[in-house]
Amino acid sequence: MTERAASPDRKILIAILIAVIGGTLAGGFLPSFSRSLAVFGEIFLNLLMMVVVPLVFFSMVTGITNLGDLREFGSIGKRTILYYLVTTSIAVAIGLIMVNLVRPGVGIYHGERRDGAAYSMDVNDPTRVTLSAPLSGTRPSGLRLRLLDQGVAGEIEGVRGREVRVKKWDPAMTPAPTGKGYEVLIARRHDLPGERKGALETLKEVIVGDAQSGREGLIPRNIANAMVRMDILPVIFFSILLGLAFSSLGRKAERAVEIFSLCNDAILKIVDWIMRYAPVGIFALVAERIGRAGGFQGFLPELLAIGKYAGTVTGGLLLHGLLVLPLLLYFIGRRSPWRYLSGSGAPLLNALSTASSSATLPVTIETAERAHGLKNRIAGFVLPLGATINMDGTALYEAVAAIFIAQAYGIQLGVVEQSIVAVTATLAAIGAAGIPEAGLVTMVIVLRAAGLPVEGIGLLLSIDWLLDRLRTTVNVWGDLVGAGIIGTLEERDGATSGE
Repeated sequence: MTERAASPDRKILIAILIAVIGGTLAGGFLPSFSRSLAVFGEIFLNLLMMVVVPLVFFSMVTGITNLGDLREFGSIGKRTILYYLVTTSIAVAIGLIMVNLVRPGVGIYHGERRDGAAYSMDVNDPTRVTLSAPLSGTRPSGLRLRLLDQGVAGEIEGVRGREVRVKKWDPAMTPAPTGKGYEVLIARRHDLPGERKGALETLKEVIVGDAQSGREGLIPRNIANAMVRMDILPVIFFSILLGLAFSSLGRKAERAVEIFSLCNDAILKIVDWIMRYAPVGIFALVAERIGRAGGFQGFLPELLAIGKYAGTVTGGLLLHGLLVLPLLLYFIGRRSPWRYLSGSGAPLLNALSTASSSATLPVTIETAERAHGLKNRIAGFVLPLGATINMDGTALYEAVAAIFIAQAYGIQLGVVEQSIVAVTATLAAIGAAGIPEAGLVTMVIVLRAAGLPVEGIGLLLSIDWLLDRLRTTVNVWGDLVGAGIIGTLEERDGATSGE
């Protein structure tokens, strides 16, 4: 299996790599300056998102019409779905094995309540509170101290022994200097969408949409609304139907097919132009996000606080991305994993910087066709579908996170409960949107299915933005590997049949 040059423009790829490194250093050492660069990152994201829907639409219609024999569509479709289900299941299994071996949640502080315990405050500084006993365990950020007898609470800024310092009290008042009864809580987002949805409700929403929110499902009410909202799954479904319809019309549709093919080429040309701005946009995205986390000074302590959890997720992602997927690519796809990986630098670095498989999709398709020589009928079908339903990294992360939260709360999960986590994580990953931190939303579904405390999500918030980028990179890499494998299988079948 031959492949084209490693990259359409190696200079741009090197510039992107420098931008990632430079953005990391700028965000770490100059957080205030880096936050002011947000507009340049937003411009880059907007440019990418601008071409996602037209690219998916024209690429899939063109790919379907290029199949010739409609039976080939069924072959590609079955292989694509099977590949995505198998690799996602493997990723979940890796996550469960890793989290049970490492046990990163053991010893993590998840809060406490002491109804009769005394506390006192510094008379000159009411934000300094001395508790009757020191807080125990490894403490993540985002904890809140609530004085039960006074009804006030505040976010904890620091802890030294029995002394706790809060940023400010809410409601804004000066509490009495002494009292009894306090509670330390994990702060979390209280506006997570889908918090009341279970796995079945989510699956139903994926298929038919949600009329209340206006989100379109696989079978849309209004395809124009789906395009406006960038709901990619219904766009894929409609594009497949339109492509099949053109194919069934024969020669009458030739002019329309030519126009769609020309539009697809034009969109890819726009993507090529956008990529010339990519180093600037990626530098700004990386720098701004690390700067928003407080730079190295603000972020590194949070990373160390739950470092075993972050290490477990990262280790699982590396195992899946650098061992499992390359082995599948080598033995089934008959391609060199190293050459394939080195030629995929642009989409992987984009995924790392944007944390969005949807925003990366234009670059992913361009790389698959130009750098790896995949036909449009393969790349145009496998990759858009993968950016929507193939979330290996997200599924692995959700499995690890759910068991981590159980371990932190001292909840023992048996084989049955962990099987529920595995199945639900797989389904939730399929229903996750290809946008930043979508995994946090679907995480609620996994926790509710396993009967775990939803507030445990607060343990993950401080470093989720980093893990989100890592799991998105694995998601995109899994899509590219799948396209390479399916392309090889389809070519082999074509050669066998004498086509």
